[in-house]
Amino acid sequence: MPATVREHRATAGGTKRALVVGIGLIGGSIGLALRARGWHVTGWDDDPVRTRAALDHGAIDQAGDDDQAMIAFVATPAAAVAGIARTLLKDPRRPAGFVVTDVSGVKTQVVAALDDPRFVGGHPMAGSEQIGLDGADADLFTGAVWVLTPTPGTDLAAFSLVRDVLTSLGADVVALSPEDHDRLVAIVSHVPHLVAATLMNAAAQGAVHDAVLLRLAAGGFRDMTRVAAGHPGIWPDVCADNATAIVHTLDQVIADLGAIRDQVAKTDRAGLLDVLGRASTARRHLPARGARPEHLAELRVPVADREGVLAEITSVAGLLGVNIYDIEIAHSAEGSRGVLVLVVDEADAAVLHDAIGARGYRSTTQVLP
Repeated sequence: MPATVREHRATAGGTKRALVVGIGLIGGSIGLALRARGWHVTGWDDDPVRTRAALDHGAIDQAGDDDQAMIAFVATPAAAVAGIARTLLKDPRRPAGFVVTDVSGVKTQVVAALDDPRFVGGHPMAGSEQIGLDGADADLFTGAVWVLTPTPGTDLAAFSLVRDVLTSLGADVVALSPEDHDRLVAIVSHVPHLVAATLMNAAAQGAVHDAVLLRLAAGGFRDMTRVAAGHPGIWPDVCADNATAIVHTLDQVIADLGAIRDQVAKTDRAGLLDVLGRASTARRHLPARGARPEHLAELRVPVADREGVLAEITSVAGLLGVNIYDIEIAHSAEGSRGVLVLVVDEADAAVLHDAIGARGYRSTTQVLP
C-alpha cells in the first residue's frame, strides 16, 4: 500500500514549497492563492516577459525551478502538459512523495500519456473574462469545483496530497474518471462556450445594420455571453481533444433547438411552457456552493492492495455528487489489505454505501461526533 495520507500531509505541511509551470490566468491564480496561504512558490513560463510579470505581480516568489517543491502545477496549454510533467517526474532531484498535477480542460488524452502514479490529472472549473496574468486572483478557486481524475494506477498518497492542497485553496474537489470528466464538461463547459460565442457573433453581426442592438443587451444576454469574452486561443485545442463528446452534445442541443423552433412556429403554448418550466425548475435546483456540512459520517471500506480501488470508489462518489471531505488508508497488519476511510456528509453516506456495495465493496458507516 502507498504511504498514508496523514504521513504525506505531515511532509507537505512541513515543506510548503510548490512549483507552477505556465503563469497565465490559472497558473498566476494558483501562485497567488498558494502564497496567500504561506507557500513558497517558484515558477516559470516559456515567455520570459510573463515570468518577469509574475514576479512583479506577486504570483511567484522566484523564477525558475525548485527541486525541493513537493507539488508542481502544470498550467500550460494541454499539448505541452505530458512532456513537462514527464520531465519533472523523472528528475532524480525531486523529494520523495513529489507529485504533479495539471489544469487542462480535457483529461483523457493527457492522463493516458502519463502512467506515473504520482501524476494526478486536474481541472479547475474556474475562470474569468479577463485574459492572462492581469486576471489572476488569489480567490479564484474559493467555492469553485476542481475535478481530479485518478486512474487505476494513481497513488493514494499523491491523490490525497493534491486534494488537500486544493481544498486549502477553497476548492470543492470532485473525483471523476478522465472519460466521465470529458463527457460531462462537454455539456456544462465546452458547448456553452461555443453557444455563447455563436450568440455573441449573431448580435455583433446584427449590430452592423442596427447600431442600437448592442445597447439593448441587458443582464440576461450579458450573463449568457460572459464566457465568450475569454481567451479564444485555448478553444481550438479543446474542441479537437474532446471532439466526440462536444459533437454529440451539439447534436442534442441542435435537435432541442429545432423542437423549440417548431413549437414557436406552431404557437404551441403548452409545449413551450413544458420546456421552459422544466428548465426553470432545473436551474433553481443547481447545487449551491455551500460550507462544510455540520454532520459528517465516516465510511470504512476494506480494500485489497490492487490498482483501481481509489479510482473506482472516488469516481463513484463523483458521479453521485457526493463530496469526500477527507480520505486516508489504514494499513492492515497482514500487509496485503487495508481500509479506505472516507469522510462524507452524513446525508450522503447511505447513498455511497449502497453504490460501492453494488460494486462489491463492503463498508461500514459511523456518524462522527
